[in-house]
Amino acid sequence: MTIFHRHIPSPVGPLLIAASDAGLHAVEFPENRHPVKHWSPWEPGDHAVLRETQSQLDAYFAGTLKTFDLPLAPQGTAFQEQVWTTLASIPYGSTWSYLDLANALGKPSATRAVGAANGRNPLPIVLPCHRVIGANGALTGFGGGLPTKEFLLRLEGALPATSAGTLFA
Repeated sequence: MTIFHRHIPSPVGPLLIAASDAGLHAVEFPENRHPVKHWSPWEPGDHAVLRETQSQLDAYFAGTLKTFDLPLAPQGTAFQEQVWTTLASIPYGSTWSYLDLANALGKPSATRAVGAANGRNPLPIVLPCHRVIGANGALTGFGGGLPTKEFLLRLEGALPATSAGTLFA
């Protein structure tokens, strides 16, 4: 299976998107804490899923898309994939704590494992791991960096807009 990829512009910097006939495999930020393992062969190129992903991401950043509708093909353990699938149930403009996410999975004692799986999400934005915050409401680690997480939550209205551009103004 050949996975095609391209870089696309976004308000949070260029994003790497990768897809095959199986679906979307990756969305990566310029500075990604846990980059997706690049399977072989990865080739620059065009694919219908890449075109649709770019179109939907453009609409998301324009504020006109709240729910993605793409074929997804993330690769992880069964538990990771269960966490990633559950991320899609966090409503646009809302946030959940790691405990909320663990409870939604029926595993309330697995908050650390849920946090680790959340951090390895290969499809950020599309599977909205940025909507998961600390139990005290604090923005916690994010593969694309906390400024990107803050930007995405402000875009969705989950955080109040601020002219200072920081939570600590």
